[in-house]
Amino acid sequence: MTKVKIVYCSITGNDEEIADILEEKFQELGCDVDVSEMGQTDTSDFLDSDICVIATYTYEDGIVPEEALDFYEDLKEEDLSGKVYGTCGSGDHYYDDFCRAIYEFAKIFDQIGAVSGAKPVEVELSPEIDDINNLDKFAEELMAKTQS
Repeated sequence: MTKVKIVYCSITGNDEEIADILEEKFQELGCDVDVSEMGQTDTSDFLDSDICVIATYTYEDGIVPEEALDFYEDLKEEDLSGKVYGTCGSGDHYYDDFCRAIYEFAKIFDQIGAVSGAKPVEVELSPEIDDINNLDKFAEELMAKTQS
């Protein structure tokens, strides 16, 4: 059974909702899914997973949220060679660097040997029906990459 670890960082609940949508889809796909909040998670939790997912918001001018910084820095020390990863999250077009934090996490995953399994999913504030469809497709692509 494919093991999926979803780690989210959320203040308003939008990214927790994104994580919940993904959890449901991965369960439909027959995966063993574990979801946790970033501040309560150790980066080594990804070692036991086949698919690693980050769902985070982007703070103001494109920076990783303060609550995510320790996790972000610790992630740089892991070796996730061969793991499939995906990043997604919410942002606000009011700011210039819309959803930049998900790309910052993607860079780290690339540096530590993980393999991108799907294009990042950007959500404007809270997930609407189109976002849910995009997140479902994202989960399916991550599964397909794991099986290839």
